Amino acid sequence: MRGDAATMSVSRPVSAAQAVAACGRQNESLILAGGTDLMVLWNRGALNGRAVVDISGVREWRKITLLREGLSVGSLATHSAILRHAGVLESFPLLARACATIGAAQIQNRGTLGGSLANASPAADTFPPLAVYEPLIHVVSTRGRRIVAFSELFLGVKRTSLRPGELIAAVELHEPGRKPNRQYFRKVGTRAAQSISKVVAAGLLWLNKDKTAAEVRFALGSVAPTVRRLKTVEEFLTKKRLTRDTIGAACALVHRDISPIDDVRSTAHYRLTVAKNLLRQFLEGRP
Repeated sequence: MRGDAATMSVSRPVSAAQAVAACGRQNESLILAGGTDLMVLWNRGALNGRAVVDISGVREWRKITLLREGLSVGSLATHSAILRHAGVLESFPLLARACATIGAAQIQNRGTLGGSLANASPAADTFPPLAVYEPLIHVVSTRGRRIVAFSELFLGVKRTSLRPGELIAAVELHEPGRKPNRQYFRKVGTRAAQSISKVVAAGLLWLNKDKTAAEVRFALGSVAPTVRRLKTVEEFLTKKRLTRDTIGAACALVHRDISPIDDVRSTAHYRLTVAKNLLRQFLEGRP
């Protein structure tokens, strides 16, 4: 490890109160949860001299708790714990499916939902499912507690609206009023496993009795600085039948909601094409 341990200040709180106090004293400290991204930077020597608050020992933030109409997922719940939880599998299956695509078992066993949110990668596999489930993010600091809508959490690549000294405590998921007629998750990468996404998508669809779309939610990752809900597409589809022409017109609108780029993993043209294909697959009801 190349991190300069001799000059590094490390605190290891074991309770939420201790974690909040530690971050209040050191607003610019690095927060270590699962460490699956932070340790990569540490090994490169990019974090020398930085104070670290290791919150991995805060057991109360590992819990997944049943609510009256949903779940509270602690920020330190691992991807492995989430993908196996009966409540997640029953009510929020897209989140479970996304957690199952993250890295290998070792990463799933270490990586946490809260750590992923704070890291704010545009390619995070769990973000499109969370975007369509519309959770609330519970945040704590020495100034108190506040709730942030998921849609307001990300400001850009690796940037969030979290204030200095704030920690994510939990993600609150609420079940929709009625079960969706269709739920969809798909990750496109270089390989079938252990791959960073080129495009990742999630969708929910509710139909009226006359088979028109009552509500559509569709989100994409890896195609913009942050996860994107396709608001233009969603509004266009509402109250329409999902005919071949309607689906084609919806796919033609995808470019209005995303801004893919060329990078080492893919090209903007490829990402846009795949995004349209995934939307079509979802709307046509194909697995």
